[in-house]
Amino acid sequence: MMASGLEPVATFEALTHAQQLLLLQGLARASLVRFGLNAAATVTLINLSENATYRVTMPDGARYALRIHRDGYHDRNAIASELAWLIALRQKGIVPTPLPVAALDGEFIQLVQHPYMEKPRHVVLFHWEEGLEPQIGDDLEKPFQALGEAAARMHLHVMQWQRPAWFTRHTWNFETALGEDKPHWGRWRDGLGVTPELERVFARTVAVIGRRLSAYGQPADRFGLVHGDLRLANLLVDGEQVKVIDFDDCGFSWFMYDAATPVSFFEHEPQVPTLIEHWKQGYRRVRSLSPADENEIPTFVMLRRLLLVAWIGTRRDTDLAKSMGVAYSDGTADLCDQYLAKHG
Repeated sequence: MMASGLEPVATFEALTHAQQLLLLQGLARASLVRFGLNAAATVTLINLSENATYRVTMPDGARYALRIHRDGYHDRNAIASELAWLIALRQKGIVPTPLPVAALDGEFIQLVQHPYMEKPRHVVLFHWEEGLEPQIGDDLEKPFQALGEAAARMHLHVMQWQRPAWFTRHTWNFETALGEDKPHWGRWRDGLGVTPELERVFARTVAVIGRRLSAYGQPADRFGLVHGDLRLANLLVDGEQVKVIDFDDCGFSWFMYDAATPVSFFEHEPQVPTLIEHWKQGYRRVRSLSPADENEIPTFVMLRRLLLVAWIGTRRDTDLAKSMGVAYSDGTADLCDQYLAKHG
C-alpha cells in the first residue's frame, strides 16, 4: 500500500484531487526511462486541464515538456494525427510548433502503466520551446495580428495537405459542441451556477447559433482542420518568432472558430472587439475573409463562450475552472442578451 493510503488499481476518478496529482506525478517520473532520460531530472507540473503537462529539467539544464493524456479523450490514432499535423506544419515552415521526441523504441507515443492506476495512459514528450506567453494586460495588437496570420497560414495548409489515411480527430460542429447528445465537453446546462433563468437565456442563444450555423454551412473553404484553441496561453513570443503550441484540441470545425478562441475566458472584456479586428487584420495578410465569414465571428465567440461554460462544469476541479467559477456563467447571460439583440 502507498503512503497516501491508496489501494492498487483504485478508480482514478474516485480519488481526491491531491491523490490524482500524486499518481500523475509518479506516472510522469516513470515515463522518463521510456525516453532515455536521467531519473535525476526535476519533474514539475505546469498545467492540469484535459491533460497533465510537466516541465522536465535535466541535470545539465536541458528541458522538455511531458504530456500525460487524459483517459478516454483521445485514442492513440487521434494523438498520432495531432503529431502528424504539427510536424507537417513545422517542416513546411507554416508556423513553428513543438517538436515531439522519439522514445527509445522509436515511437513518439508511449503507453505507460502506474501500479496504482487502473488504466495506462498515453504519454508524449516534446522538446522545450522558449518564449513568453502574452498577457491580458499587455499591448495585444501585435500578438492578435500574429494569431490571425498563424490561423490563416494553417487554414491554407490544411486545404492542400494530404492527411494520412488513418488520420482521425474530433469534429467540433454544433451538435458536438452545444448539442444534447454527448457533446465533447459536456452539456452547457450543467455549467456552474446555471439556474433555470440562465438556462432559458442560454437555450434561446443556442437555438439562434444553430440556425445561423446551419445557414452558414460547411463548405471546404469554411470548414476543415483547425487548431481549436488559439488563445494567448498557446502562443509563445520568442524575439521576432511567434510559436503555436498545444494542439490537443485540434479537429474539424469552421475556420472562423479560430477567430473566437483567442478571446477565451475574457469574451466580455471591452477590448475584445478591437482585438478581433487586429486578428482579422493579421488573417487578411495571408487569406481573404468574406462578408459571411466576418458576420459569423460573433456567433463563434458566443458558441465558444457557451462551450466553456460546459467545460467549466465538467472540469470544475481544475485551477482554471475554479478561477472562473459561477461568475463566468453569470457573465455569459449578459453576452447572450447582447448577441440576441444583434443577431437573434
